[in-house]
Amino acid sequence: MTRFLITGGEQRGKRSLAAGNKRWYRYGKAHLVEVDTAVKTASTRLSYTSPSGVTAAEDPAILFKQGYIDGDRLLLTTQTEVLVLSYPNLERIGYVSLPSFNDVHHVRPTPDGTLLVVNTGLDQLIEVGLDGELVRRWSVTGSDPWNGRFDPDEDYRLHASTKPYEAHPNHVFHIGDEPWVTRFEKRDAVSMVDPGRRIDIGAERVHDGTVAGDHVYFTTVDGRVAVACTDTLEVVEMIDLNTIDGNDAILGWCRGIHIEGDQAWIGFSRLRPTAFRENVSWVREGFKRSLGTHIAKYDLVNRRLLDRFDIEGQTPLNAVFSILPA
Repeated sequence: MTRFLITGGEQRGKRSLAAGNKRWYRYGKAHLVEVDTAVKTASTRLSYTSPSGVTAAEDPAILFKQGYIDGDRLLLTTQTEVLVLSYPNLERIGYVSLPSFNDVHHVRPTPDGTLLVVNTGLDQLIEVGLDGELVRRWSVTGSDPWNGRFDPDEDYRLHASTKPYEAHPNHVFHIGDEPWVTRFEKRDAVSMVDPGRRIDIGAERVHDGTVAGDHVYFTTVDGRVAVACTDTLEVVEMIDLNTIDGNDAILGWCRGIHIEGDQAWIGFSRLRPTAFRENVSWVREGFKRSLGTHIAKYDLVNRRLLDRFDIEGQTPLNAVFSILPA
């Protein structure tokens, strides 16, 4: 596979890691980019701006988070919306935006034709129909979905942020028929059917969880891949991509993974200032440069870097969320 769809966003103005924290999440336009890693070309397939009425009034964050290709459909998330597009022509055929949507991170279909939506801002997983009808709402912390903290009558799309989060769910995947979510702050993945079943990843904060065969591959934001067994729910391997690269550069915020046998394409976003500085406490001292926003291909067995593609060099993307086979 050499062609991929990359989801992400364009910053209103690039800011260094040392920049102040005020108004830190400055993404002003969502982009879907197609790259061909064989010939090193990239083109923007879709640019999108969320409409008023479903975004914060001041300085809204507008970008594509994680998506999912479902046959002839492409599912995309923004901070407050789920877009359903025909694929590959990218005509909009569906749209869902609930008042409780805030910092939506991921969506994927269910066998019943509904959608599972990771509603990060409220620490929830939501099952919703394509008509917007709510089917079910879970708290990813195992408590009541509203948890005494959130108001079911509030329109959270109009809130710029509800941070700090308790769990910060990022990604939904299935082991068999069982939906699981990754939890950034808990550094694990947990079953939504039986919250007692979890995969303790440890290390740094976790992002994607991609099932391939009888293993789940997780990215951690500091540039590692954790490999867990779907039977034992134990991490069997932790691969440090920083040691594979072996240079004086910082890889970036690691997020997005596509598995091809023993190899993986992995996404890295340019580091941005954050109001919660502990999220980047893993940045090592002494690095001389940042590689910026890019995707890289690794041989996970032989621990080798095989390829790298500079996303910012040809596209407006300053952040990578999903790497989807085109």
